Amino acid sequence: METTTLKKTSVSAQLSDIRLDITWSKIARRYFDKSASWLYNKMNGIDGNGGEGDFTYSEKMQLKNALYDFSERIRKVADNII
Repeated sequence: METTTLKKTSVSAQLSDIRLDITWSKIARRYFDKSASWLYNKMNGIDGNGGEGDFTYSEKMQLKNALYDFSERIRKVADNII
């Protein structure tokens, strides 16, 4: 019998493909009204006091929607280049 286990993938790992290409401080301010360090800590699973501090479900949804919005803004700009 084969068993499968669900491995929780960190937000940081999920963002690895785009992490270096985005100015996260702007994302933190525009979409969360927070500091860049707050967002970097969240992405690294650290709270403000150095302990564990992953995104809440609500924050994950907010990040998801922020990335959708950002991607749509990029698409609109790209469509207008030519």
